[in-house]
Amino acid sequence: MSQSLTGKEKARLVVLISGGGSNLQSFIDACENKFLNAEIAAVISNKANVKGLERAANANIPNIVIDHRGFDSREEFDEELATLIESFNPHLVILAGFMRILTADFVARFLGKLINIHPSLLPAYPGLHTHQRAIDAGDNEAGATVHFVTPELDGGPSVLQARVPIKSNDSAEILASRVLTYEHQIYPQVAQWFCQGRLIMKEGIAILDGEFLGENGIIFGTTSEQK
Repeated sequence: MSQSLTGKEKARLVVLISGGGSNLQSFIDACENKFLNAEIAAVISNKANVKGLERAANANIPNIVIDHRGFDSREEFDEELATLIESFNPHLVILAGFMRILTADFVARFLGKLINIHPSLLPAYPGLHTHQRAIDAGDNEAGATVHFVTPELDGGPSVLQARVPIKSNDSAEILASRVLTYEHQIYPQVAQWFCQGRLIMKEGIAILDGEFLGENGIIFGTTSEQK
């Protein structure tokens, strides 16, 4: 991986996907409208023929498939993936719906330069089926969290959260759609902070503008504002 950014140069991003790539599209748009001082050097998918690859191709971004099913072990796949990523010399690696649990060795190679968005208010509900779990628990709100990636599943330090109300007639699908709108706003924002040299991870803690962020990171708006 390259050295940390100064905030002046244009950052190189590599985006990892497994599916439709709606968050990828938010990064493509943010780069094109210059909200994000970066360029996407490559999009890599572990699945062929997904919408995200089409999005990358339409934006003239190199797009590559590494099918995890062609490897004998998770470690072998992650080694090949990491080597490919490093060939693009990125400043930041973006997980955008990349549905693979990464090995500790992979995470260690990109530690502090690897971010993810998770569809819950971490530390609540790591893993899958987050919106249904929040509804079943009777929670008043749900949302999404952008966080640095560490070896612990969905356990890296949070940077920015968007919170939305859970309404009485919400299904998991309706709630997910409402949360996704905010994902598309907060994920490029966190990347821009990183690209500006304002955001780092140090000793397992997210730091923005020299200030240590708390367990939930920064809250994007409030539930009352978003009703």
